[in-house]
Amino acid sequence: MKEDELLDIYGLEPDKRHRESIRQLLQQETENEEAEDNEVLKLLCVMLFAIGNVQDTELIWQAKRKNQDTGSYIDVQLLCGAGVEKTIAYLEKRGGEQARKQLLYIEQCQPVDLVDFSKDQWLSGYIAYYGV
Repeated sequence: MKEDELLDIYGLEPDKRHRESIRQLLQQETENEEAEDNEVLKLLCVMLFAIGNVQDTELIWQAKRKNQDTGSYIDVQLLCGAGVEKTIAYLEKRGGEQARKQLLYIEQCQPVDLVDFSKDQWLSGYIAYYGV
């Protein structure tokens, strides 16, 4: 599936009822070793970011960690669709190795990349980026 198809189906700010479908597509795209273009992966992350469910931070983290390209291509801000504080609190409570690594990463990025973080500001940037 291409970005324009995904945008036609879900929109950049999808209804919460589409969350599970988007999660499944992101999981498939993350596991797809054949995928050479990371645009679909990024768009699915942006959609989950827009929905803002704190639990999706882990799936977005897996997409970000897929390879070196996705590591820099998927913005750290996308991990915080529920808000920085809420995401940190969720990861601290969640525990485990993956949550610990993600938490450390977010804390390292906080002083630079997450200062004055605004979900609406980031969404407006993605709206411009995708031309919607």
